[in-house]
Amino acid sequence: MVTRVATVAFQGIEAVPVDVQVQVAPGLPKFLLVGLPDKAVKESSERVHAALYASGLSLPPRRITVNLAPADLPKEGSHYDLPIALGLMAAIGAIPSDALSRHLALGELGLDGRLAPTAGVLPAAIAAAARELGIICAADSGPEAAWAGDEIDIIAPESLLALCNHLGGFQLCSRPVARRRVEIAGLPDLSEVRGQEVARRALEVAAAGGHNLLLIGPPGAGKSMLASRLPSILPPLDPRELLDVSMIQSIAGELAGGALSDRRPFRAPHHSASMAALVGGGLRVRPGEVSLAHNGVLFLDELPEFAPGVLDSLRQPLESGETVIARANARVTFPARFQLIAAMNPCKCGLAGTPGHTCRRGDACAADYQARVSGPFLDRIDLRVDVPAVSAADMIGPADSESSATVAGRVGQARELQRQRYAEAGEPRIFTNAAAGPTLIEKVVNPDKESQALLLQAAERFRLSARAYHRVLKVARTLADLAGVERVARPHIAEALSYRVGFAGA
Repeated sequence: MVTRVATVAFQGIEAVPVDVQVQVAPGLPKFLLVGLPDKAVKESSERVHAALYASGLSLPPRRITVNLAPADLPKEGSHYDLPIALGLMAAIGAIPSDALSRHLALGELGLDGRLAPTAGVLPAAIAAAARELGIICAADSGPEAAWAGDEIDIIAPESLLALCNHLGGFQLCSRPVARRRVEIAGLPDLSEVRGQEVARRALEVAAAGGHNLLLIGPPGAGKSMLASRLPSILPPLDPRELLDVSMIQSIAGELAGGALSDRRPFRAPHHSASMAALVGGGLRVRPGEVSLAHNGVLFLDELPEFAPGVLDSLRQPLESGETVIARANARVTFPARFQLIAAMNPCKCGLAGTPGHTCRRGDACAADYQARVSGPFLDRIDLRVDVPAVSAADMIGPADSESSATVAGRVGQARELQRQRYAEAGEPRIFTNAAAGPTLIEKVVNPDKESQALLLQAAERFRLSARAYHRVLKVARTLADLAGVERVARPHIAEALSYRVGFAGA
């Protein structure tokens, strides 16, 4: 007789059905685990043996075969412990086998029989709900699974013994409640920034339209300070974005206690990060920083210090909004629609262009340093702003800058205009101007003759690529939305061009 327990394998954020088949047959005592398991899965036999012993159960001295079907799909992770243990318990009659036919199970077992949380419970619960199944998981993962909906049956016990009692009807486990993470620490406020009016304006435009932004200036000018305050003016995640972000965080094991937050992600990897760390990959394919920043912000400080190959690996995600990791036996896709904010010094010594400073290497210092960032990468950045050193007068004078709450109000209004516009255009999944395609942005901008003439003149003079041309249109559309006007006019085009051609490295 073969007992079956449903579970899942993960390909990107997709939960693929896996059938755990357990057979206890006559023969010499042996535990065979087949179905392309990795090392963590193979070691589950020892954890299952110990957990069953701690729960007062023992396996018969027979030949035990566990097959993870489909057999040609690689199986990774420790979440197969629980379905294997449940299949064995059903095979020896410790629990009713019909109770397992209506649930999907995943969880890691401790040697004492306790259930430990595992990554990927949220997408697994959503997959279970789509198949009209319940889910069995660890108690700490229960609140995460509860976000899949009120209709799904969730069993989240503390241990294997508690699960046996629940399935036998002796002691029922209460249904977990979905939790929302309360952010205790406040975000840094824009009112703390002194001076830098141009950079503040560019930050507001970037937030309103979801545009990529590059800040360049000497050390101590406030580039990192400005970037760290961007989350304080961004609108919270809407329910659809929240689910997308949380599924990636669940796969990466970054949902603490199963609680979700509507705060947009802000990822700031060190410049020593590898390509796999940034775009995803590794021996066991996991989402990288670009995917963990999905629907949020990826901040790259000291941009030229990143390896050139690592930076160029971002070109495809910046354009398509997803990252594709290809392996000999797998092809995994992760969402990666993020807003890139980058900061850099103008040269190696950091003071090129500063009044009163002369670099010993001359212009070559700045040219060599900026050449570490490729032209195709820079072409994907919408706004490029010089951030000069702050004067003593700005530091000593009273702080009269606008607060983040004031700026966030304007950003929220502009984003609402964009959401409504693209919904009416039949694109409900586009929320910002930066995410609009070339054909769509041309349709919603429709510049007048004066604006077209200015665009043509700038395109010829500065040799704008087709991508750069459309990115200027997107920024101009955002500037008009911030001003609350429907028609994109010449001043909006002129300001959008200034952010692209006013940068020294353009």
